[in-house]
Amino acid sequence: MAPPKFLAMPAEPAYVPAMPAPPPATTLPITAEQLLAIHIPGKQVELVRGWLVVKEPPGYRHGDVTARLAFELMQYARARDLGQILVGDPGFKLSANPDTVRGPDIAFVQRSRVPDPLPRTFADFPPDLAVEVLSPHDRPGEILAKVGDWLEGGTRLVWVVDPERRLARVYRHDGTESTLRETESLSGEDVLPGFACKIASIL
Repeated sequence: MAPPKFLAMPAEPAYVPAMPAPPPATTLPITAEQLLAIHIPGKQVELVRGWLVVKEPPGYRHGDVTARLAFELMQYARARDLGQILVGDPGFKLSANPDTVRGPDIAFVQRSRVPDPLPRTFADFPPDLAVEVLSPHDRPGEILAKVGDWLEGGTRLVWVVDPERRLARVYRHDGTESTLRETESLSGEDVLPGFACKIASIL
């Protein structure tokens, strides 16, 4: 089995010198199974078309906003038995050969799609809702690429919450999108029917 390839995100240029010397060039990508064995202390990792993407932890404010929104979603979904809310960057395998494994800040999976037993590793299906909460080092191009991977992988609704600008962007599987200000509310639309959360309340 070929050694894994490492791709440091441009947002962390200082990280590159601290990494071990890269393995010899290879045409073999990393697989989702190999990703399970990779651990880089203090870093977050995803897999994008066979390349390992390494990112810094997102920070305190990011954690606060993520927790507030996850709490609202959890209360709503559990009270109505709509499905599962997941947090902590759970891995979803969105494509294969080469593999793409993405981890959202929050995910929702509708009840009818929740597997039994629950996967011990990466889910081999997309979430119905993926939520990304921006952190200071996130770059627009990187976020748009991640949104594209969610939608292409089958996710029906993606929320990108921007605490710094106090707004959220909504992307839908049908190609439509919208921008919401802090006085407006995130809507579950047909994914989480009836759910609404004012953006200001999670900021």
